[in-house]
Amino acid sequence: MEITYNQAKKLLGEYGQEHVLKYYDELEDADKKALLEQILQTDFSVVESCKHVGETAEKGKITPLKAMELDEIEAEKEKYRQIGLKTIREGRVAAVLLAGGMGTRLGSDDPKGMYNIGITKDIYIFERIVGNLLEAVKQADTWIHLFVMTSDKNHDATVKFLTEHSFFGYRGDYVHFFKQEMAPASDYKGKIYMESKSQMSTSPNGNGGWYISMKNTGMLDIVKKEGIEWLNVFAVDNVLQRIADPVFVGAVVDKKCVVGSKVVKKNAPDEKVGVMCLEDGRPSIVEYYELTDELMNAKDEKGDPAYQFGVILNYLFQEDALHKMAEKKLPLHVVEKKIPYMDGQGRKIKPEQPNGYKFENLVLDMIHEMDSCLPFEVVRNKEFAPIKNKTGIDSVESARALLRENGVEL
Repeated sequence: MEITYNQAKKLLGEYGQEHVLKYYDELEDADKKALLEQILQTDFSVVESCKHVGETAEKGKITPLKAMELDEIEAEKEKYRQIGLKTIREGRVAAVLLAGGMGTRLGSDDPKGMYNIGITKDIYIFERIVGNLLEAVKQADTWIHLFVMTSDKNHDATVKFLTEHSFFGYRGDYVHFFKQEMAPASDYKGKIYMESKSQMSTSPNGNGGWYISMKNTGMLDIVKKEGIEWLNVFAVDNVLQRIADPVFVGAVVDKKCVVGSKVVKKNAPDEKVGVMCLEDGRPSIVEYYELTDELMNAKDEKGDPAYQFGVILNYLFQEDALHKMAEKKLPLHVVEKKIPYMDGQGRKIKPEQPNGYKFENLVLDMIHEMDSCLPFEVVRNKEFAPIKNKTGIDSVESARALLRENGVEL
């Protein structure tokens, strides 16, 4: 499907974004075509959300959601493992890696997964992730489809890197790349920034955009064709997480839940992680900044904190439930960010301070659309080593220490 200049102008006029075509006449034919295509693919309605910034959606009634804790898992571990292995061997489980981000906060211009965390040898974040998935492949003695979500900004580099490294031992015909949907980025008044004369500023549409991106890129055709019923979705930055973990899969299947969430015990009541709960009787996640003192101090029947399990962005979703969810529109989150842009004189500006909004869907809203959820506790020091910063908390340094603790040579 294509769009003409006049159709693009009319569409932009409906949303007050006519400035997007300001330099159209100066462009080469290829750039004209690319800009028209970007206009066609962009959902301009998201920018309307700027008008509602500062209005916080009312949270429903928050009550605890019981997690399956370590001792309970240990008691039934073999049973869950066998159910999980059977489900994996039947080809009903796939993995979805969210890898659309760049290593900017780590001081790198490459995709985050390409970051080298080795000390005496090369060890890349992608390599660790693939190694963790290979553990499940070996246990089940069958290959598991791996869907890798990239973004406009890192797709080519990611595909090239993983291909050149022969997928770190993974079977190439089981690896499928797809691009995340992009959302426009705007100034505080809702005017979309231009990155160049032929391109609007965009950013990936949040960690809740992965399923709709799979749908729009034809990945769900593979899911359907292969008979995949469960999608284990996880973020690129946790180098210790276990993926397609048979015990986790088995527990979620056994408990007949439509989503499972790996969780860890918080290391402090005010730790900056979202916690599992029920909201108006449905599974939900309360962000750390939404936790009132009352919720932080609430106790369960054992006298433990009632909201003590933090999410680590490792979820197992039943595909049928996702399919139903995709028919609804998820809430849109407006996030203040630093957005590089082209000014009125055609100069590229890299702002030092936040200068506008990006628009995102979040996984926590997907969870709230589900009928049932199993929070599944894992040992923090064995499965949670996120790399968000270069030094300090959740950093390359802290992840290296945890990898060493788990016997990984660096």
